Amino acid sequence: MSAVLPSTAHTDDAERADARLAWARAASGDAALHLARASMDAGFRSYWRGDANGLSRIVMDSPPALEDVRPWLRIRDLLERGGVRVPHVLARDVESGFLLLEDLGGATCLQALDTLDADTLIDAAIAQLLRLQAITPPDDLPAFDAALLRRELALFDDWFLGRHLGVTLSDEESAGWDAVQAHLVGAMLAQPQVLVHRDFMLRNLMPVEGGVAVLDFQDAVRGPIAYDIACLLRDAFHSWPDAQADAWLARYHARARDAGLPVPDHAQFVRDAALTGAQRHLKVMGIFARLHHRDGKPKYLADAPRFLAYLDAVVPTDPALAPLGALLDRHVRPRLVAG
Repeated sequence: MSAVLPSTAHTDDAERADARLAWARAASGDAALHLARASMDAGFRSYWRGDANGLSRIVMDSPPALEDVRPWLRIRDLLERGGVRVPHVLARDVESGFLLLEDLGGATCLQALDTLDADTLIDAAIAQLLRLQAITPPDDLPAFDAALLRRELALFDDWFLGRHLGVTLSDEESAGWDAVQAHLVGAMLAQPQVLVHRDFMLRNLMPVEGGVAVLDFQDAVRGPIAYDIACLLRDAFHSWPDAQADAWLARYHARARDAGLPVPDHAQFVRDAALTGAQRHLKVMGIFARLHHRDGKPKYLADAPRFLAYLDAVVPTDPALAPLGALLDRHVRPRLVAG
């Protein structure tokens, strides 16, 4: 997430820009290369596009003092070895935080959705996901354990309910919310554990020849097998019709089973995906509230009704989620409708 930079930022930016351009020209072999901003990462990482010897290239700039490029590189290399389509690295200077990458284009799958066939797109995304999940997570990869899952759920309570809506839960509501968290965490920890991207959705996929490429994978963990497909089919920024999403989930399940991945039977997997999705929806609502109140990025909260709709589809199916339904009805729904 964004942060306040020191007062020397303008000087540092100019020095960094000079160093970035000099490195890019040397790495690409084009002394006439010029760079223009392509996009900004959620953290301190930035991306720059330039034409080098007639070929478009991307320079990733990850200032070492602010954001170490090595975690990104480590997961990228792991995924590529496993057959996942990720950006090719053409040159790297880890100590300086510069990478020269292939240019996958300017539009993500989310931005290009109107020009793509949805069924073909999801098929391609599933193909990449199956390759990703077949990779054995490194022993030292962080786990999506109870502590991490609880920290994520706390974002909903602290930022969405507390900071955004100004809600203080009663003792009874707090007890119910604790029970819901325990239920969701237990359901996720009980699932088979595989390599998890953690943000496997349309805006982190790029349309490429023969399918899609995967981006934004640096926060990968070992976690529940239903997580990434729930993320894809209940996207934070685009809603699919329920029947279509259910059909794609069944397709994924069949392909995962055929690929030898440790999916449970279909009925159990549908339940796992629903509960895993609920945990994620609550977390993202908290993150979007934090982006608004802490980081000055209000646009994300416009998607809050999407997550309420997702939760409305899950809560009635599981009696253990009844306290969550009561919270949503009492504190969230009236505010979203009023807004």
